[in-house]
Amino acid sequence: MKYHKIPHSTLEVSKICLGTMTFGEQNSEQDAHSQLDFAFERGVNFIDTAEMYPVPPKPETQGLTETYIGSWLKKTGRRDKVVLATKVAGPRNLPYIRPDMALDRRNIHDAVEDSLNRLQTDYIDLYQLHWPQRETNCFGQLNYEYKEDHSGVTITDTLEALAELVRAGKIRYIGLSNETPWGVMSFLRLAEKHELPRVVSIQNPYNLLNRSFEVGLSEISHHEGVELLAYSPLAFGTLSGKYLNGARPEGARCTLFERFQRYFNPQGIAAAAAYVDVARKHGLDPAQMALAFVNQRPFVASNIIGATNLEQLEANIASIDLTLSDEVLADLQAVGIQYSNPCP
Repeated sequence: MKYHKIPHSTLEVSKICLGTMTFGEQNSEQDAHSQLDFAFERGVNFIDTAEMYPVPPKPETQGLTETYIGSWLKKTGRRDKVVLATKVAGPRNLPYIRPDMALDRRNIHDAVEDSLNRLQTDYIDLYQLHWPQRETNCFGQLNYEYKEDHSGVTITDTLEALAELVRAGKIRYIGLSNETPWGVMSFLRLAEKHELPRVVSIQNPYNLLNRSFEVGLSEISHHEGVELLAYSPLAFGTLSGKYLNGARPEGARCTLFERFQRYFNPQGIAAAAAYVDVARKHGLDPAQMALAFVNQRPFVASNIIGATNLEQLEANIASIDLTLSDEVLADLQAVGIQYSNPCP
């Protein structure tokens, strides 16, 4: 395994992070523990979760992902050997999580306490805002339209609430997720102005079909040291090739849950097929090639992989040992020009 120190922090994380949003939906507690054991034994020390997991979110399962991680931490005694990241849900109509959700003091403090209880720990290494308080482009939305925020919750309010939890020792560092360049720079500016905690990471989607991070956020990562925790590196599995020609394998996420259509527009389907062709041309596993591409990007601190079985997990973790040649990268670039950012 390779490791990387996140700038402006003491966190040294594995370049492969274990994503856990299947725990409690597609994976049982026993499955979850097996995945955590397997990843840990192969050097993965970074675990990412969220209070709203598993996905797709629903009242019956909310919180199970953190609960399964917590029972594993208690059973193994490995809390001090892992970097644990979780997230507070932003404003949405999900009353089974909390009424009147917002990134304000009440919601953030309540969310942290609930996560700490489920995770069976007294601190969180990296606490992330799952999505912004304000209306913005995220989760595949384009064509931004300004809408007045009537919540009265400002970025400074959110930072002050997080600062209290940092001072209390309940969280160590803070991060963003599904954010924009304006949002990241606003958090940095206000933190410096008011001497509040500095964000150290951003968790956004990034893969061969969705390279929108490169448009503005990668420059911020370079100059400000707010590096990417890349999620959906396989674009819901489409870059593995398993959905080619309309295939829907039994038990696969996009077979079970038709709501996941982000990477299935005509351009995305054609681009995925072209990328699989590149892998086959060079004798590579398509999924490992797609993950290796993300691993090698200079602005990526860690690549968040997920799996529903140990065979997938083993192959995904092994991508850390694959270095793409200049010839492969040139072919990927050619496909990227032909199909420019088809699924942002």
